Amino acid sequence: MTVRSVIAGVGSALPRRRVDNAELAKRVDTSDEWIVARTGIRARHIAEPDETTASLATDAARRALSDAGMDASEIHLIVLATATPDQTFPSSATKVQASLGIADCVAFDVHAVCTGFLYALTVADSMLRAGSGRTALVIGSETFSRILDWEDRTTCVLFGDGAGALVLRSEDGERGILATQLHADGRHNDLLFVDGGPSTTGTVGKLRMKGREVFRHAVVNLAEVLGEVLGAAGLTSDDVDWVVPHQANARILEATARKLGLPPEKVIVTVDNHANTSAASVPLALDVAVKDGRIKRGDVVVLEAMGGGFTWGAAALRY
Repeated sequence: MTVRSVIAGVGSALPRRRVDNAELAKRVDTSDEWIVARTGIRARHIAEPDETTASLATDAARRALSDAGMDASEIHLIVLATATPDQTFPSSATKVQASLGIADCVAFDVHAVCTGFLYALTVADSMLRAGSGRTALVIGSETFSRILDWEDRTTCVLFGDGAGALVLRSEDGERGILATQLHADGRHNDLLFVDGGPSTTGTVGKLRMKGREVFRHAVVNLAEVLGEVLGAAGLTSDDVDWVVPHQANARILEATARKLGLPPEKVIVTVDNHANTSAASVPLALDVAVKDGRIKRGDVVVLEAMGGGFTWGAAALRY
């Protein structure tokens, strides 16, 4: 039998405060109609001062462990994807480890912005298949509200905070991760970036984006990587039960589905309630679709994302 990394449990966490478009319009020059027409976003969750990337990640991890029927002491590896860590160092993954009461395991962060969860999933899958433990927590967690320019209406309306997590376990059988594909092209740094950092300005900086150019690259890159991962897994689009995409913009989701010839009812959409939560968006959407009963055991699911860098990637799995 083939040893695969199987998703044993899923979980997510959102900040307490929910901000709809009407509330946001009181702060910046925008409107509910403008935001919905261009992005499909109706609300997002914004972290309070006592809510951090690590605390949201810990909450999501606890829920994933509960869903898997496992104790934190059984975890051998924690890979946390984030572009907004609690501190420059140590990694937020080690803070999650401590909060969960795990005395010793491998724990580190992965930074690939919105594609971060796909990178983290690929790393964890590779390590489990190589024998570096049998169980892993893979987490995407972000507090993007901390790096937004709240006077830039073209970007601040797009993002929210949150976390999603899953438990991976090595098992023999047909279920599990079938294939992953990752890419990066650093030539496009100036299209989506944060204008700060410890090595350059010594400040955190704010998010900057050229939306039209990012949209154009996203539709092409995501369609291509989805085709690649299906080919690597020996599947066609007809075999796919569900696509769980990065929740950046409803128009990107629709355009990507059309390009692949996928019916829109196969695409999981949560961007309307969560906005773009960067590395958290894919596991957040996965958790929603599992918990509401759409995604069932045995379903073929494809995950995909693209983020600043540019980075992009996809994973095909049998849930």
